[in-house]
Amino acid sequence: MIDKKLENQINYQINRELYSEYLYLSMAAYLEDKGLAGMAHFMRVQGEEEHFHAMKFFDYLNERGGRVVLNAIEQPPVEFDSPQAVFEESLKHEMIVTDLINKLMDLAIEINDHAARSFLNWYVDEQVEEEATFHTIIDKLNLVKGKGDGLLMLDKELSTRTFTSPTK
Repeated sequence: MIDKKLENQINYQINRELYSEYLYLSMAAYLEDKGLAGMAHFMRVQGEEEHFHAMKFFDYLNERGGRVVLNAIEQPPVEFDSPQAVFEESLKHEMIVTDLINKLMDLAIEINDHAARSFLNWYVDEQVEEEATFHTIIDKLNLVKGKGDGLLMLDKELSTRTFTSPTK
């Protein structure tokens, strides 16, 4: 049986992961509207990944004898200052998620829940990858000053992203 405090925090994290999916879909819609189908595709795939993260928590909570409780998901922003701002906001968002994952890990350590620590290690590693990905894209956007042929080349590059569900 899982600790009640950890169960509550995992339920909160499920909500945050589903919000992340919703946020990235909103970003995809904005980018599509701006004619950047490749960047929109990238964000749709990012949304798929966030859905996977939520369901991984969902399944884990059930496996540990906890109860999944779904709450309302807040509306994400629908307008952004620029395509570059979309990726900068994505990085800020991922840094918030990293902090939430770290707090979950801190709680697992505090209550000496080895199973939770093992499970959460995957998320700790995943967040390093998430932040690095957005840093790289922002660096490229900075090089091309977020416009022109460089923006279109980056749009094309981001259109090739795929999501392959990792093993649970």
